[in-house]
Amino acid sequence: MASPSASATKKRSEDNEQTQPSLKNLGTKPQTGTGANIVLLGPPGSGKGTQSTRLSEHYKICQLSTGDLLRQATQDASSPEGKRIRQTMEAGGLVDDHIVMSLIDKNISKPECSNGFLFDGFPRTINQGEQLEHLLESRQKRLDAVIEYAIPDDLLKRRILGRLIHKSSGRTYHEEFNPPKESM
Repeated sequence: MASPSASATKKRSEDNEQTQPSLKNLGTKPQTGTGANIVLLGPPGSGKGTQSTRLSEHYKICQLSTGDLLRQATQDASSPEGKRIRQTMEAGGLVDDHIVMSLIDKNISKPECSNGFLFDGFPRTINQGEQLEHLLESRQKRLDAVIEYAIPDDLLKRRILGRLIHKSSGRTYHEEFNPPKESM
């Protein structure tokens, strides 16, 4: 896997004592031209989703979350792959790396990913990382940045336990950090 680029510098946040990538260097485009190929790693609640939205909008790249891709695949009732994914997820199991990589391969081929991509929480295993590396090599692409979010366990617990999701819109809120305008 590639090492983080200069634009993935880290700064200390005094508010929550977590290390976060600095967004001040976002105006610097990667050497490959426009767009970027980025991986964000870290536990749930570390801020990957928040930053991935900002980064994908800034670089005009597609944002890919394996969780979202898997949920979308389960919606296709006619697909044998979707059926296998649905059965595995309903049983509480982990979807096979081969299937996950197939979804990744299909999605980075879409026109909306022609300018680059951002993986939110993928790869999750060494095997997935190695397979991603081979996939990118076969397409003559490389990663511009890999950013790992480190966050203290006590803050992570506060972030996860305070999460609120508005089911009808899909918007997320937090009791403490981003409360909804109306009580949920």
